[in-house]
Amino acid sequence: MGVRIAIQGIKGSFHHQVAQDYFYQNVEVDECLSFEELVASLLTGKSDQAVMAIENSIAGPIIPNYALIDKNNLHIIGEHYLDIHQNLMALKGQKIEDILEVHSHPMALLQCMEFLKKYPNIKLVEDKDTAETARRIHEKQLTGIAAIASKTASELYDLEILAPEIQTINNNMTRFVIIKKEKEFTDENEINRASIKFELDHKRGSLAAVLNVMSDCKLNLTKIQSLPKIETPWKYSFFVDVTFEKYEDYAKAKVLLTIMAEYFKVLGEYKNTRP
Repeated sequence: MGVRIAIQGIKGSFHHQVAQDYFYQNVEVDECLSFEELVASLLTGKSDQAVMAIENSIAGPIIPNYALIDKNNLHIIGEHYLDIHQNLMALKGQKIEDILEVHSHPMALLQCMEFLKKYPNIKLVEDKDTAETARRIHEKQLTGIAAIASKTASELYDLEILAPEIQTINNNMTRFVIIKKEKEFTDENEINRASIKFELDHKRGSLAAVLNVMSDCKLNLTKIQSLPKIETPWKYSFFVDVTFEKYEDYAKAKVLLTIMAEYFKVLGEYKNTRP
């Protein structure tokens, strides 16, 4: 039996496409309609690994997913970037003028807002998943309702693309991470990216000092995002992604940050695949 991969959404979703690209074409997937369900699939052993969207070049980072990885002590073992191409689709034989509602994931709606503004009479309805919306239209033969989803979804669920490539920005890319329940050994020579979390004392200059250490250790800060600690007012956790050329530079930074931070944790060490 092959590796089973948990994805957010169903077959035809962008998570499904990443699973096929990263692993192999006919990968076995566990379809999860929420990221919480995806995490549960990993924790219970229902799946071996999972694909999780972590940030989009337009909408920015998906911070709750970093929090899910952290809270459940999961490990990032890889990443994959996917160009997002959104398409408006409906049952065959319909035109855009026949559409009363467009259903899709909130992120997909946001990515296509300039196109959708051309049709102010169409109601926008947020849904859990792009491909699941396409499947529901097919199964229930819903007229007057369109989905925004991938070309693969239109083929899987026999829908007609009314308008292709409707995303506002053509260079629309989403970064996905590959996560596991257990840490995976990777040759240090292959590692040039890391996702880390730290907490600092609430005093002037504490964050600046940490950033200076990263710079001195030749780490390239590619993303930093703060998240308030609900149980401790005015305290923040920082989720940071860094890249580096030499693992020993990163290892030195880890030692220093462990000393400087009130709390320090590695969420994952893996290979940078950014195009």
